[in-house]
Amino acid sequence: MDNIPNVLAGRYASKAMRAVWSAEGRIALERDYWIAVLRAQKELGLDVPQEAIDAYERVKGQIDLDSINKREAITRHDVKARIEEFCDLAGYEHIHKGLTSRDLTENVEQLQIIRGLEIIRTKTIAALLKLADRAEQWKELVITARTHNVPAQPTTFGKRLAMFGEDLLCAARELDRIIDNYPVRGLKGPVGTQMDLLTLFGGDREKVASLEDSILDHLGVGAALDTVGQVYPRGLDFEVVSIFVRLASGPSSFSKTLRIMAGHELASEGFAKGQVGSSAMPHKMNSRSCERINGFAAILKGYLTMAAELAGDQWNEGDVSCSVVRRVFLPDSFYAVDGMLDTFLTILKQMEVYPAVIDQENQRYGPFLATTTLLMEAVKAGAGREAAHEAIKEHAVQAVRDLRSGAIQKNDMVERLAADNRLGLPAETLAQLVEEAQAMTGMAREQVENFCAAVREDAQNFPEAAGYEPGAIL
Repeated sequence: MDNIPNVLAGRYASKAMRAVWSAEGRIALERDYWIAVLRAQKELGLDVPQEAIDAYERVKGQIDLDSINKREAITRHDVKARIEEFCDLAGYEHIHKGLTSRDLTENVEQLQIIRGLEIIRTKTIAALLKLADRAEQWKELVITARTHNVPAQPTTFGKRLAMFGEDLLCAARELDRIIDNYPVRGLKGPVGTQMDLLTLFGGDREKVASLEDSILDHLGVGAALDTVGQVYPRGLDFEVVSIFVRLASGPSSFSKTLRIMAGHELASEGFAKGQVGSSAMPHKMNSRSCERINGFAAILKGYLTMAAELAGDQWNEGDVSCSVVRRVFLPDSFYAVDGMLDTFLTILKQMEVYPAVIDQENQRYGPFLATTTLLMEAVKAGAGREAAHEAIKEHAVQAVRDLRSGAIQKNDMVERLAADNRLGLPAETLAQLVEEAQAMTGMAREQVENFCAAVREDAQNFPEAAGYEPGAIL
C-alpha cells in the first residue's frame, strides 16, 4: 500500500507536535496508561503478579505498527488489536481488566489534547513576547492608518502591531482557562456507570473511586467528568478547535495587513538568503509566509465546522460515528495551529520596515489625515461647521483626483484651503496645523506600552516561552 503522507504533519508541524499525535506516540501513551491502571489495581488488592507488570514495562517500547495493523485487519477492532499485541509481547493477559475501549481511547486522546495545548501555549506566549519587542521597537514610527483600506489618521507601526497582538493576548488567556479547567472522562465503563469496575472490586465503591483518582494523577489533570456516558461531550473538541481559530485571528489579520503593506513597499516579511520569489520573475519577493498563515486560518475554520457537526450529535450513551471525523480534525488542527505559530514567529523575527517609503506615504496623505483637526480649528475661528466641512471636502477630493491623474505631483490641499474664505484660516496656520497633525498619534504610545507590560506580566508564568525558537520552515 502506498504510504501517503499527512501534508500538515510532514511539512508544517514541529517534531514535538508530531510526537504527541503520531501513531507510535499514541500507542506509547496507551501502554503507559494500561500499566498505570494495572499498578493501581494491584495496589487496591487485585491479584496482579508483579512480574506481569514488569514484563509489560520491559516491552512497552517495542511498537510494531505493521503487526498491529495485521491484527486489526482480522479483529476489525483497533483497541482489541493493540491489546493482543501488547499481551503477546509481554507474555501475560492482565491489562484492560474492567475497562471498555473508551476508558482507554477517550482518556489517551484527551491526554494528547492537553499535551498539545501546552505546546501551543508555549509558542503563543513566545509569539506575544516577540510581538511586544517589535511593537516597542516601532512605537514611534508614524504611519498612515487606514480604515476601509483608505487613509484615515496617523498611527504608529508599533500601535498597529499591538492592535493585532491584543487579539492574540485575549486568545492566549482563554487558552489558559481551557487548559486549567479541561475535564477528562476518567474510568467509567461501557455506559458510564462503572459497573464492571465495581464488579471487579467486589462492590467496593471506595476502591473504584481510588482507582479513578490514581488515573487522574497519571494523566496529570485535576478535573474529571462525573456523569459522562461512553464518550466525553464532543462540545469539548469544539471548544479546543474554537480556541485555535481565536489564536489564528490576530496573526492572520497581521499577515493580511503585512501583505498589503508589502505591496506598497512599506514593510515586508523578510527575504532569506537564497530564497526565490518566483520561478519566472526574478525580482519577486512574495509574502509567502504571510499567505501561509492566512491559509492556516482557513484550514482551522474548516476543522471547526467538522467539530461543530459532532457537538450535540450524541446518540444515547455514545457511538463511534464520530471516530472517522475526529481522526482527521483533531490531530490536523493541532498540526495547523502549530505550523501557524512557528511561521508567525519566523515572520516576526525576520520582518523589515522601510521608513523612507513610509515617510513618502505620510507626506502624500498627511494633509488629508489632518482634515478633522482643520475642521475643528475652522469652527473655532468662526466658520460654520457644515460650510467648513463642505469646503474641506471639495478641495480634498479634487486634490486626490489631481494626484491620481498626474495633474499635480505634490499634495497642495493646504494652498487650496488657504485661498478659500469659507474657512477663515491663513496659509501659515493651515501649514502649521497640518504639520502638527501628522505627528499626532493620540494615545498610541501609551497603548503600546500597556500592551507590552501586559504580555510580559503574563509571560512570567511561562519562562520556557522566552527561549523558544521555531525550527526552519519551508
